[in-house]
Order: sequence, then C-alpha cells, then structure tokens
Amino acid sequence: MANNILDMALELLQRDFPPSSLSAWFDDVTVVSFSDNRLILHSPVQFKKEFIDQKFIEPLQQAMNELTGDPVTVVVVTGEYSAPTSASSSPYDDYTFERFIVGSSNKFAHAAALAVAKTPAEIYNPLFIYGQSGLGKTHLMYAIANAIRKTHSEYRIIYVKGEDFTNELVTAIQEGNVQNFRIKYRMADLLLIDDIQFIAGKERTQEEFFHTFNALYESHRQIVLTSDRPPKEINTLEDRMKTRFEWGLLADIQPPDFETRVAIIRAKAEKMGVELPSDVSTYIAQYIQANIRQLEGAVKKIKAMHELVDESVDVDLAQRAIDAVKTENPGLNPTPERIMEAVANYFYIPVEQMISQNRSKDVAYPRQMAMYMIRQELEYSFPDIAKIFKRDHTTVMHACNKIEEERKHSGETEEVIKKLHNNIRGE
Repeated sequence: MANNILDMALELLQRDFPPSSLSAWFDDVTVVSFSDNRLILHSPVQFKKEFIDQKFIEPLQQAMNELTGDPVTVVVVTGEYSAPTSASSSPYDDYTFERFIVGSSNKFAHAAALAVAKTPAEIYNPLFIYGQSGLGKTHLMYAIANAIRKTHSEYRIIYVKGEDFTNELVTAIQEGNVQNFRIKYRMADLLLIDDIQFIAGKERTQEEFFHTFNALYESHRQIVLTSDRPPKEINTLEDRMKTRFEWGLLADIQPPDFETRVAIIRAKAEKMGVELPSDVSTYIAQYIQANIRQLEGAVKKIKAMHELVDESVDVDLAQRAIDAVKTENPGLNPTPERIMEAVANYFYIPVEQMISQNRSKDVAYPRQMAMYMIRQELEYSFPDIAKIFKRDHTTVMHACNKIEEERKHSGETEEVIKKLHNNIRGE
C-alpha cells in the first residue's frame, strides 16, 4: 500500500500541475518507506531530486495531509539509500511479546497474535481477540504492531479505539471530509481496532467500517480486533459484521490462574524496580484474581508507599496498598450510577434512557437488568431503587423477579449477569 500512496498524492496534485509535468519529474521516483508520518521517496537523478525539493515538496506534503488527515513530512533522497531502522518513539514500545506473561488462560491468544505478527494477512485475517477488561488484549495488539513495525518498516499501521473511530467519523461528516476518512483507513497495511463492540448500534459507523473491512480484506491487509465478548454476543451488531469477524480466528483470554498472576506481579515489580518478598506476591495474587491492571496498580501503590514514606515491603503494606487501590478504583466500590453506566454500555444505550419513559424493548430490558444489578450488588431496597429510576416500587419488584427467573432457566442470562458484575467491579 505504501507504493500506492505516491500515486494517490500525485493524482491530487493534478489539480495544480499538468499531468505531463508530474510524469516528467516523478516517472522514476519510488517510495522507500512510509511510517510514523514520514514519507521517504527516492529519485535516481540528482537534478530531479533538487527540482522536486524546490517545486513539489510543499504541495506533496499538503496532499499527504489531505489523504491521511495527519501532517506528513516528505523527504527525497538519491543514490544508494536504506530506510532508517531507529527505534520507534511510541509510548507503547514496552508492550511486546517478550513482556507478555503467558499462562494457560491466554496461551492460545498469544500464539495467534504471534502468528499474525510473523505472517500478516496470510493465515488469520481478521484476528478477533476477546475477553473481559484488563486481561491483556490491548497488550497483544501493541505487541503485533511493534513486531510488524520492525519487520515491515514501510507498513502504514493504524491503531484506534472503537469509540474514537465513531467520533472521528462524526467529525468527518460534520466537516465534509468523509472521503479523507475513508482513504486514511483503507490505505492501512495493518488496522487494529480496540473495543470494536462500541460500533454496535451505530448504523452509519457500521456501514463505513463494513466497507473499510471489505477493502482491507480483499487487498490482503491484516485486521486485528478486540472486544469484551465474541461477535455473536455483541447486541445490535449487524449480522453481516458478525459473519466477517468470524472469517478469521477467534481467540479468547480468560482471567489468569494463580501461578500466572504471581508471574505477572513479579514481572511488573521487576520492571518498576521493586523487590517483593514471595509472601507479598502471593498475598496480592490471592486477593486480586481477575484483572491484570489491578495487579499492576497494587504494585505501583506498594512502590509509592515504600519510597515516599520509607515503609518496609511486607504483607501489611500490601494489604494497605490494595485497600488504597480499591478506594482509587471506582469499579471496586460500585454505586448505582456506576452500575447503570455498565449496563448501558453493555446494551449500547445512553444512560439517560434508564430513567426516561421509553418503554421499547431495547430500553425496558436493560432498565430491568440495571434494577436487578443494583439490588444484587448493593442490596438496595425496592423503594430506594424505585426512587433512582423514578418508578413505583412494584415495577422494581417485577423487574427483579423477572430477571431472577430468567437467570434460573437461562445460561445466557447468567453469563450476562456475570459479565456485568465483572465490568461493574472493574475485574
């Protein structure tokens, strides 16, 4: 795709320069590399390079900006030239395969990601990694990007969160730049979208991504997606999208077992320069069981308490550090607002709809589920819950009884409740 970018830019330049002039100066110009918003071109003739520098560099950079939506530096070289191999300045360079702790809960996803990094777009395309928050999905995405950047420096790599993809499209529509939006994503050699579930229920976003997906897939370019659940369980996601997500490979990540948690804690501590006694690592692993981010947060808190107030690193300090992490992480101390937000996100509806008079099924069922989860997580009374939703307490009783009955007879409902519990608790 990098080789095509020059042709696309020259096509835009035809608005200001005769095609014959462009052909004369660029007929033997080739793309050396295009990465990190830097396009390096090679001209075999010195005087052509000098003329391009003088006449075309600024228009080329403007054309590249129009194509990608980002400021791009254009450099022309001549003679023998190799693309620089200096390390990327990305803040996510630490997220590599070497730093990913592999255990039974994530072994398959790790192997799949590694295979994609070694042979992009050849075997598993798309790669769809799913699992609850904080288990390493994003780490694997960055690891893929970092590995491919080393072996394919010319690749145009784009990473974006599902929610940001939607917001960017909305901005493009408002500014009349949808075509530039399309070009940016459809020129990617590697497209990574984190939390793809956030495009569900958004008709225009799904339409745009559907065509972007097809364009990349048909031109044999790698797509990597993550979600908090498998495609078939993403409510309001179009069936045609679910089908395409399943074309490649689905790989799930489960919460780490005890041994893996201990290994993760030790690795985090080593990276932070903290010496943890084995009983401290064991204590943390026993207490925090479902979320790697919380494991890291506990180690960070121990490091801070040790260095700032010179406390000994022992189990007592670990206990107080974990209590502090609980206080700082609202997911560990749920509120009605937090629960309503988690349910709304799961079912892809605005939180405001929870207390509205909307009685459609798409809103009524999530509202009932939110009432039930508040009852389960906080043990609120029916009248107290009724006040939150501006309903009669008998309405709340009906909702809770309905969900409870479903839970007894439906494994799917039980699974939804389990996922909501994890999301609410930040696990």
